[in-house]
Amino acid sequence: MIDLERLAQAQQAIVDAGETLYRAGQVPATGGNFSLRLDESHMAVTASGCHKGRLTPADILVTDLEAIPLEPHRKPSAEALLHGRLYADRPRTGAVLHTHSKAATLLSLIEPGKTLWLSGYELLKALEGVASHDERVAIPIFDNTQDMRALADQVGERLAHEASVAYLIRGHGLYTWATDMKACLRQVEALDFLFDCELFLRR
Repeated sequence: MIDLERLAQAQQAIVDAGETLYRAGQVPATGGNFSLRLDESHMAVTASGCHKGRLTPADILVTDLEAIPLEPHRKPSAEALLHGRLYADRPRTGAVLHTHSKAATLLSLIEPGKTLWLSGYELLKALEGVASHDERVAIPIFDNTQDMRALADQVGERLAHEASVAYLIRGHGLYTWATDMKACLRQVEALDFLFDCELFLRR
């Protein structure tokens, strides 16, 4: 049974996040998707094809962690399965944000390896679990594909062996997750700043 009050709060939080991220240039056109955990087996997630800067609560639907909607006529974002896998594998995760910023997209294409390493930046401490600028933070990179099941399996397998709070999809964008929406928004902002720094250093 879904807690309707909690759902309403989650829907509004996602609407607010969409406005914030759109104003920051993180989700152009209909790019990106957002979610919040509702309970151990359900999430509130953006519907397919919605402009993220103009969301309404009606654009946020409930699915299980396999991205199957409770209302069969509703269609979640195509990448909702990636959100669900993060919640299933990480019980403490409460929010997931996927953005399409220019910095994340470009850096995912010019980094030749399968991992972007970040170190030496004071702002790394804005990421959950990072206590010092001296820490070496891994951001895994995955090749883009339209097969969300295969991608979710790749992500799940790799993140089971690597500590991270984010990953990149080549030519696509950023996924980051945190205990709540406030922390997740902070991570998007921090990571995009760090990606800008990396792009500048690689010129």
